[in-house]
Amino acid sequence: MCACGPALRASEAAAGELPALDASGLRIGPPVARIGKVVCIGLNYHDHAAETGAEPPAEPVVFFKAADTVVGPDDTVLVPRGSVKTDWEVELAVVIGRTARYVESHEEALRCVAGYAVAHDVSEREFQIERGGTWDKGKNCETFNPLGPWLVTADEVPDPQALGLKLWVNGDLKQNGTTADQIFPVAEVVRYVSQFMTLYPGDVINTGTPAGVAMGQPEPKPYLRAGDVVELEIEGLGHQRQELKGA
Repeated sequence: MCACGPALRASEAAAGELPALDASGLRIGPPVARIGKVVCIGLNYHDHAAETGAEPPAEPVVFFKAADTVVGPDDTVLVPRGSVKTDWEVELAVVIGRTARYVESHEEALRCVAGYAVAHDVSEREFQIERGGTWDKGKNCETFNPLGPWLVTADEVPDPQALGLKLWVNGDLKQNGTTADQIFPVAEVVRYVSQFMTLYPGDVINTGTPAGVAMGQPEPKPYLRAGDVVELEIEGLGHQRQELKGA
């Protein structure tokens, strides 16, 4: 950690000379602060819809996660009390960089994107599907949205539809997909969502997960338990690692 004063750090930053921080032993928090809302898109990969037995949706399935579900990429994930079906989902997160309101074109939509990050859309399937009402009960448990480690700016991701996504549980590869399989690509997701709500700088959109979730596996489905370790990554966007503990 730099011991110099704020004025010196500011001058170094202006000159492009800010020294890299040695992060060893330090907690890495999420790369976006003061998130207004986390908008999520469900069933947005052809292979994931197929493994769950669902028809590909005609329009994006939209739900929300509370901003306070967001934690750092390597923070502990808590298995909710009473949970029997906690599941994993690696996702491409889109971070909004300028206000998006009634966006008309895909080109305009992509101009509203500040960058991209790795998101883990942890889900409790019993709460989500079997307890009635909306999906929100299975999506908003504490620690259910690790984000990061990096916010990679849009200029460094020439094609958000050409990114590989992987997730491992206890060292076993469970998800191995590509954003090319998205039903609704990033540009369409941003355009579509902006017709129903205003997106502001710092808002996050989780754009769905590929096949390989526990819910799509044969019985007995290998849902997560305390003590499990989940690792996930997206090509060019970094790596996450979480240990699970009981809430």
